[in-house]
Amino acid sequence: MTNAPLTFSDEVAKAQADGRPIVALESTIITHGMPYPQNLETAQRVEAEVRASGAVPATIAVMDGLIHIGLEQDALERLARTSDAMKVSRADLAVCLAKGATGATTVAATMICAHLAGIEVFATGGIGGVHRGAEESFDISADLLELAQTPVSVVAAGAKAILDLPKTLEVLETHGVPVIAFGQDDFPAFWSRSSGLPAPLRADTPAEIAQAQIARASLGLPGGQLIANPIPAEAEIAREEIVPVIEEALAEADARRIAAKAVTPFLLSRIFELTGGRSLEANIALVLNNARLAAAIAGEITAARRG
Repeated sequence: MTNAPLTFSDEVAKAQADGRPIVALESTIITHGMPYPQNLETAQRVEAEVRASGAVPATIAVMDGLIHIGLEQDALERLARTSDAMKVSRADLAVCLAKGATGATTVAATMICAHLAGIEVFATGGIGGVHRGAEESFDISADLLELAQTPVSVVAAGAKAILDLPKTLEVLETHGVPVIAFGQDDFPAFWSRSSGLPAPLRADTPAEIAQAQIARASLGLPGGQLIANPIPAEAEIAREEIVPVIEEALAEADARRIAAKAVTPFLLSRIFELTGGRSLEANIALVLNNARLAAAIAGEITAARRG
């Protein structure tokens, strides 16, 4: 199907040969989400959660001119210690490979690489979306268009709460992306279980989500699904508490004229400071929760395809 320069970890290669379920994982959370060694520990915890839930983790990154589908432990540690990794999306992926640079994959790039590798399910924290003020800046994440064209189910705790969530849902609807809330009618807002917005669709079991993915393929529909999985109740930061913090961080970003790819890392860092670290604890909890659900969905897809 492709001449893409893919290399597979031993664990992922064996899982593919054995027909076992695999879950793709992004790498920007490692290089741009938190400092070493916490980033490494979190990545290892997420991978362990996927394994404990019956699937094989495939952390994706660009290293040494190759797309790595699954990272051996030494490569994972090397990535976690890299301070100058490129943040790679659809527009950057080929250039990163051509330069032989180290690149951490965003949601969009992870979807592309997962699809090239034959992986149908991907767990992340939250997707990118329409940034506030996009009517002037036109700042809209490539993640949304990737969901419209690449057939991977993405399990996330909704879109990042720093975004314009109503506009994000509108863009997803315009491009025909199914937005499926898991186990509730509200669209989750990353650190909070509810954004105050209704989710377009709802599913209550991993099997339903798996069957929807299979049905899309049988209908010849392009694109994937966004599975909006609410953060566990015990880990959430309530909407009424986090919204003022987000507004303060956004005002600071605006005052400093921070824009483009620098916006999200700045906001997440500032929100971490303003919440005394609670936002990061919640972030880790929701990623682990998404890993569990993604593993269950991958297992159901694998079972269904076996007949």
